[in-house]
Amino acid sequence: MQEPLERKKGLRRSILIVDDDYIAREILGKMLREQYEVSYAENGALALDIIRRDKLKLSLVILDLYMPEMDGYSLLKLLRADSELSRIPVIVLTSEQGAEVESLKNGAADFIAKPFDMPEVICARVSHSIELAEDSIIIHETERDELTGLFHKEFFFQYGKRLDELNSNMLMDAIVADINRFHVVNELYGRSYGNTVLKTIADSIHELVSSTGGLACRRDNDQFCIYLPHSDELRDKLPQYIAMIDERINDSNISLRFGVYSDDGSEKCMENRFDCAHHACQKLRGSYVSGFEFYNDEQHSRELYDERLINDMDKALSERQFKVFYQPKYSIQGDKPHLSSAEALIRWFHPEFGMVSPGQFISLFEDNGLIQKLDRFVWNEAAAQIKQWKEKYGIDLPVSVNVSRVDVFNSHLVEILEDITEINGLDNTKLLLEITESAYTDNSTQIIETVNTLRERGFKIEMDDFGSGYSSLNMLTSLPIDALKLDMKFIRGICENVKTERLVGIMIEIARLLEVPVIAEGVEKKEQMELLKKLGCDIIQGYYFSKPLPPEEFGALIEKEPEEKNYAYN
Repeated sequence: MQEPLERKKGLRRSILIVDDDYIAREILGKMLREQYEVSYAENGALALDIIRRDKLKLSLVILDLYMPEMDGYSLLKLLRADSELSRIPVIVLTSEQGAEVESLKNGAADFIAKPFDMPEVICARVSHSIELAEDSIIIHETERDELTGLFHKEFFFQYGKRLDELNSNMLMDAIVADINRFHVVNELYGRSYGNTVLKTIADSIHELVSSTGGLACRRDNDQFCIYLPHSDELRDKLPQYIAMIDERINDSNISLRFGVYSDDGSEKCMENRFDCAHHACQKLRGSYVSGFEFYNDEQHSRELYDERLINDMDKALSERQFKVFYQPKYSIQGDKPHLSSAEALIRWFHPEFGMVSPGQFISLFEDNGLIQKLDRFVWNEAAAQIKQWKEKYGIDLPVSVNVSRVDVFNSHLVEILEDITEINGLDNTKLLLEITESAYTDNSTQIIETVNTLRERGFKIEMDDFGSGYSSLNMLTSLPIDALKLDMKFIRGICENVKTERLVGIMIEIARLLEVPVIAEGVEKKEQMELLKKLGCDIIQGYYFSKPLPPEEFGALIEKEPEEKNYAYN
């Protein structure tokens, strides 16, 4: 027979027996006092005084239901209603089956039938009730965060999954709340103040989940998770709720961000719902005001796709998934248009996604700096191609390559470009460098200094997307450029819109004052080409002449050109 838990632990727990029958008290006491410290009370009123006095050491109350002054039912209800006393388990003594059911409904842990059963059965019931109560206390103390009273994340997710299992058809919304720059709050105001803020937020969250039947936890130091039955009104109510928390915190230096996953019936598991909410919350990182963001599945798919492109870039470069195409530029100020140069344009032939448009990855790589690797690949490819065309056709056809604003701030840019032209035996003038107009506004002094150095070394500079940026007329007089390239959005409506035509004419006049040629891209129609020629545009590129071509197809255009032709611009 297994040794009782009390003896094995070397502990003697305290039990209070409450019964107006002296003989019944003594019989029970004799059964139990070998294992427990036993005390007695002859009615509910005396028992209540003892329980309140010894509440910290009592492990169990054995309670008769029918007694003078205060019966067992009344005492049981009082104990269950008291937050401190309700932790003490109660076993009722009764001889009525109906009373047993009623007692259990009122919170009794178990019952012992009168007349008393075998001592072994009674001792087992007592031991079992004490163990269950103590386990419950341990779980309660470990399942909740001591500071906020909210669940720890492990119990939160366990109870949330159970809630989903029991209510499989109920939609649930997931909310992640994070305090912006909370580490700064602790550093500036101290941990005690930070704890006060956390407690204030937790109290507000507890009110919310109490009124909705949800769950909440403190997930990390400054992050909370809230699991609520789905509400179509959440988007409208959330600003009010955030405003209430802000008012309670009453500190303009503290703000919160909320990420929300609104359940749409897609049957995501609880963890996935909170992953989505956390992702939405992260989109507000760095915010200085309280706000919220709802998760968008389509947007998230796009972000995952972008992340995949970023991760695949190095492999794509090593496997030469990137291909450089060339779009011809034609000089139109003469009797007949002739090939003057080309622009190098990157294409990505991904083994899984197929042809990935530059619009999907150029800006992405510009944001994280990877564009420098891609640009250098294009520079090398373009320089090598210029060399091949020279060897095959005997011409030096200049090629324009993009130089991103990230490249311009590279202190080794000049050396990198000169190494490329030197390796391929090219004159620096053959590698035309396109820099967008907006790049000049980032740090105009440094960019102008870098561009001046490049021009001193013989490189030609084209200002790309002219008219789309922020250059003032005064600034244009100091910008070191060799050509202006009009933004294609002006070309699209040039034949249909008189104002657009006039605006293009003005920009061409500006180029004349600066004594630099004008390049128009995106020309698709003969009418556009003829109007641009009339306005004084020098060079055009676009589908009117040719789409971007792989090197071998571009060679056919070179073969059509007459010999001894001047290329690009002087």
